[in-house]
Amino acid sequence: MKNLFYKLSPFKKLNPLEKLSLFEKVYGLKKRLVNIVLLFLLFVGVSGLAGLNAQPNLLTLKQAVQSAIEYDPWLIANKHQQDSLESMSVASGTLPDPKVSLGIANIAAETFDFDQEMMTQFKVGISQKMPRGDSLNIKKQQLKLLSSEYPFQRENRKAQMAVMAGQLWLDVYKAQQSISLIEKDRALFEQLADIAQASYASAIGKTRQQDIIRAQLELTRLDDRLTMLKQQKETNLQKLSEWLNESFVNSYSIENENTPITDTITDAMTDSNSQAGKQFLMVDETLPNIKMLKKDLYLSEKSLQSNLLYKYFASHPMVLAVEQRIKASDSGVKLAKQSYKPEWGFNASYGYRADDVLDRERADLFSFGVSFDIPLFTGNKQDKQVQSAISKSAAVKTKKWMTVRKLIASFETARVQLVRLTERQVLYQTRLLPQMHDQAEASLTAYTNDDGDFSEVIRSRIAELNTAIDLLGINVERQKTIVQLNYFFMAEYEQIIASPKMADSKIRATHKLENNNE
Repeated sequence: MKNLFYKLSPFKKLNPLEKLSLFEKVYGLKKRLVNIVLLFLLFVGVSGLAGLNAQPNLLTLKQAVQSAIEYDPWLIANKHQQDSLESMSVASGTLPDPKVSLGIANIAAETFDFDQEMMTQFKVGISQKMPRGDSLNIKKQQLKLLSSEYPFQRENRKAQMAVMAGQLWLDVYKAQQSISLIEKDRALFEQLADIAQASYASAIGKTRQQDIIRAQLELTRLDDRLTMLKQQKETNLQKLSEWLNESFVNSYSIENENTPITDTITDAMTDSNSQAGKQFLMVDETLPNIKMLKKDLYLSEKSLQSNLLYKYFASHPMVLAVEQRIKASDSGVKLAKQSYKPEWGFNASYGYRADDVLDRERADLFSFGVSFDIPLFTGNKQDKQVQSAISKSAAVKTKKWMTVRKLIASFETARVQLVRLTERQVLYQTRLLPQMHDQAEASLTAYTNDDGDFSEVIRSRIAELNTAIDLLGINVERQKTIVQLNYFFMAEYEQIIASPKMADSKIRATHKLENNNE
């Protein structure tokens, strides 16, 4: 800067004081410029941070599934039902309470004098019934078996919730990304409309008035399409919010079951108010890559044998729950067979007698007895009870095979869908979408060289946009189908939506736990 000033001829004519004053003005201007730049950068940085803080909460697929399971009241209710049966099993395995009787026997009706008659006595008795055979223990085991069904029900419920929440999340993602694609291409359609307007106004080229109207019409249709997609996105978000909403959790959570109802309602209102500011407006913009737990089975071109699928589905929580119910029904048959055995009863009593009128002591009395019933008429009672229990057990066993057949049919339906979606995905990615893009570029090039129709440019661009949205829909539907297929083969609900790396680690941990148990 100093050398520059010396090279200027007017600068050489200045005296030292004038030169110093000029230097101070120049450097002062430079410092002010630096300060302005620093203030501008600081403003941009603060605005950027404010923009980051103002961004809506992004909801990931994992967060959606975990929240849906964490806030599910069905799981809490199921746990209470299990606790109820376990408590009832203990009560059912206990002998009935003994009965105590108090009374005055054989007192004179005319005088009600306790020491008048020899047989007048104050009587205390106790009796105890003994249930038939081993019915107490069998009833206890039956209720325990019924209660052991509930953990499998909860595992199945968690898996179903993972599928439901995952598919809803993917529906939101599809609508959100479709909106992004349309908004991205809308700017291009606006430019095409401006070009058509300018070409028509200048009377240069082949642009007609109907081309301008067509461009405006397509923009209007895009706006309508955006509105429809926003409606779909918001609708699915509201459906998902049913399972993401933590309101009233304190009203039914196990940890607060002993809390007074007034405190519970207050906590629920507080939770509801705090949740209002935590609504998710957007989901993660990256489509998750969900691992196929049984890729060979999923992508098989042929229908799989039922016996092969049964080997996998036999360990599914839904089937295991029915297995526990079958064991409980078998115990019901054993319990019914106990009705052929007699029910015993024991009683004992002590009778106190007062001294006679001459003060002579009278002996007290002690009684002891046994009672039992005799199953004589078994044809219309015990036999029918056993037959009823056997039929009930057979019905439960039939339900098992109904469940297995339902799982097999659902799997085959999803497998066929995945195979065809994969074929369409390859077709769109390798041929259809590139061809649509080439067609759109060729139409635009022909139009700019006055060798094409503006309507064809619009049609080709719309077709390319539709193809891109269709490919997005195929990718999303493919992930939804993988989620559904993983439901049939999962060991833990986390595997349903896990990425390949996470799913492999979960499978290794499960195998290690099984080996340790063996």
